[in-house]
Amino acid sequence: MSERQKMEAGDWYSCLDDALGELRNRARVACHAHRTEAPQPLAALSPALAELLGTPGENALIEAPFHCAYGVNIHLGRNIYINANCVILDSGRVTIGDGTMIGPGVHIYCADHHRDVDLRRKGIERALPVTIGVDVWIGGGAIVMPGVTVGDEAIIGAGAVVTKDVAPGARVVGNPARPLG
Repeated sequence: MSERQKMEAGDWYSCLDDALGELRNRARVACHAHRTEAPQPLAALSPALAELLGTPGENALIEAPFHCAYGVNIHLGRNIYINANCVILDSGRVTIGDGTMIGPGVHIYCADHHRDVDLRRKGIERALPVTIGVDVWIGGGAIVMPGVTVGDEAIIGAGAVVTKDVAPGARVVGNPARPLG
């Protein structure tokens, strides 16, 4: 099984693999092109990102600058808005539902590095998927950790660190994120 196949299966894999390095470089090139291309009409992805993403999403808009690890694991619904300085480390599948708004500086992580220091030095990690539902609003500077599911219509407050699943319609704030009373 290749390291990419292990990554996609959620198994432990080496992120130092040459083929994965080539995929990350492709994403870096596309993100750079996105930063330097002329702005597209509203609700249109830059050509560089449209070719890179697993599912580009109809009427999706991603403001520059934007960074992703691979891009191919990002799946956008319709009418998505992602503000500037968003980082999506998509070693695992990242699904973002229709109508979701993501504030500036939001980070979404899939990589879960090994706890054993010797294995971590060898680049051993696993990819845990992140799922964000329909009509979610994520405030600026929030961080969504590996393996988290955010339910439909949830609101994540600015600066929150989301370490656990968020129920549909819930509002969470803080570090770690917790429901508002």
